[in-house]
Amino acid sequence: MYSHMMVGSNDLDRAKNFYDALFAKEGRRDDKGRLSYGRRGAVFMVSNPIDGEAATCGNGSTVGFAFDSPEEVDEWHRRGVEAGGRSIEDPPGWRGNAFGRLYLAYLRDPDGNKLCGLHRPQQ
Repeated sequence: MYSHMMVGSNDLDRAKNFYDALFAKEGRRDDKGRLSYGRRGAVFMVSNPIDGEAATCGNGSTVGFAFDSPEEVDEWHRRGVEAGGRSIEDPPGWRGNAFGRLYLAYLRDPDGNKLCGLHRPQQ
């Protein structure tokens, strides 16, 4: 359904350091300075707001990233914390709800954007 997700940042160099570490690869910059990270045909982007106003995180918004195993989620979460992100909500682990059994980990990036690492086991 989605082609890409974009979050705002007030400091793209700081954001690049964080997301390069989080995704364990270097992001690409376009001619406007926006950062992009691709995985499995999807693109995650970071940009200064186009309207020139300060970037703010969306209250109630979460950007989720799919992983193949709980170990990949844990590694993603560890890299994010080491790169200046903040672990939030419950520690990484299994949860069950109306969506089934999920392995989840949550972070806030240095600009306050909420990120989720998710592994959904095959049913």
